[in-house]
Amino acid sequence: MEKEVSDFIQDSAQIKKKFQPMNKIERSILHDVVEVAGLTSFSFGEDDDCRYVMIFKKEFAPSDEELDSYRHGEEWDPQKAEEKRKLKELAQRQEEEAAQKGPVVVSPASDYKDKYSHLIGKGAAKDAAHMLQANKTYGCVPVANKRDTRSIEEAMNEIRAKKRLRQSGEELPTTS
Repeated sequence: MEKEVSDFIQDSAQIKKKFQPMNKIERSILHDVVEVAGLTSFSFGEDDDCRYVMIFKKEFAPSDEELDSYRHGEEWDPQKAEEKRKLKELAQRQEEEAAQKGPVVVSPASDYKDKYSHLIGKGAAKDAAHMLQANKTYGCVPVANKRDTRSIEEAMNEIRAKKRLRQSGEELPTTS
């Protein structure tokens, strides 16, 4: 492994080298050798049996897109990557333009009142609004109709007094 790495370093035409698939221990050793040599290394592949190591010279370190393509088992193609980058930029510009235009105002094709006039009638809503009266069973209750006119403090004091009487075993006085 050391000889292959040193040959790679000596060859100025090579910027990356792909090794054959190897087991975990061999990959670990290769990563250590590459690190000592001052290079960059990455492992790719799905299964432990199929994983391989690629080494790169530091000055030609791979981009994130290049690493992603190797991780997906694809060969790196700079032209395809440039096309993808341009498409992403175009999509981003379109999103920004859409955001600057503001929200799209949607207006319905028909008016719901006209659509459902056969069910509710033309003047039914106005007539119902004029005849609307509050239901007597709901709403505000006058203070005179309330059963308990005590304040919260008075009610809490009475509850505490009842508890003290129960604990002392005395009989409870009746309140009116």
